[in-house]
Amino acid sequence: MNRTELPAESPPLAGLTVQAFLKHHWQQQPLLIRQAIPDIVPLVEANRLCQMACDEGVESRLITAFRGRWDLQHGPFESGDLPPLSRKRWTLLVQGVDLHLDTAHQLLDAFRFVPDARLDDLMISLASDQGGVGPHVDAYDVFLLQIWGRRRWRIAPPGDNSLKPGLPLKILERFEPSDEWVLEPGDMLYLPPGWGHDGIAEGPCMTASIGFRAPSRREFLREFLLAAADDIGGNDPRFADPRRKPCGAHPAQIPTDLHRRLASWARDWRPEPEAIERFIGRFLTEPKPSVWFESRPLPLTTKLIRRASRSGLRLNRRSRMLYREKILFINGEDFDFEPRTFDWLCALADQRRLTPAQCEVAFKESEFVETVRAWLGHEWIDFA
Repeated sequence: MNRTELPAESPPLAGLTVQAFLKHHWQQQPLLIRQAIPDIVPLVEANRLCQMACDEGVESRLITAFRGRWDLQHGPFESGDLPPLSRKRWTLLVQGVDLHLDTAHQLLDAFRFVPDARLDDLMISLASDQGGVGPHVDAYDVFLLQIWGRRRWRIAPPGDNSLKPGLPLKILERFEPSDEWVLEPGDMLYLPPGWGHDGIAEGPCMTASIGFRAPSRREFLREFLLAAADDIGGNDPRFADPRRKPCGAHPAQIPTDLHRRLASWARDWRPEPEAIERFIGRFLTEPKPSVWFESRPLPLTTKLIRRASRSGLRLNRRSRMLYREKILFINGEDFDFEPRTFDWLCALADQRRLTPAQCEVAFKESEFVETVRAWLGHEWIDFA
């Protein structure tokens, strides 16, 4: 299958500059972009997408509205579980397609005008005629790109988010659309967080959803406090009450001294600034639960240098790699490097690859060689 060539310097905004889009639309107003990607070709065939939904390493959902009743099933599926496209009113959602297909990963690269730390994944929706998931809202920005077929979108500004009770899906109880369009292949609709939207397939169709990560305070603090509790080192005081007096007639009452001590531990604890810095990077690069890496034999150093100097290196499409100040983060781990090694690894994070010429220069740093060797063994990077 041909690949859709989308250089990062040409974002799919149909002539609108990145600066204008971010100033006037990002997190503010929807934008319909006709022919954002002219002559787009499918990223994956329908039968291949259905096969992916049968893989236990792929997150997928099947949503049906047969005979007016909504139903939701989670994958992995058996091949016979998925209805034929000739049957109306069903949708297959396959999450994180960019983790599994180079074509999808390349498409996601075209949206790197937003920082990598905000990019989440690319989901593909395969729908039969009249298929959809009902009117709903997302808590994050999304680009809805029509890949093939036609889909009618209705949208509504943020408002009442009450949900219909008793359904397996989060479908809005009151949805009053303000705009409506039919998207053809290559058309794209951008929606800020909180905008209601309802997409109905007009004949079989396939839509790509480019989603963005927007952590909530609860989500972040839950993970941070768990990590902080594990990382507290040094002296770990324990409550003690020598010369305790009898509790008398109220043994169920919380003792004042115990309450005071626990409250002071909660009130007076402050994380170290460096611990916060490092956790943020680890948090933002933590792979999703469905992503895992397998160890493989470490290459011999001489063969590594020879091959990378011919082909270059690339970041594995499942890897998340970021940096800040002088700390580098990859797949939920943090690293400190010598300045030259750090600079080359930042280039790998920004470009997602290093050319053969860049590798030849970088390999003059022994720390860089050993890091590349270890990361090849972790499957975090690959030869290009």
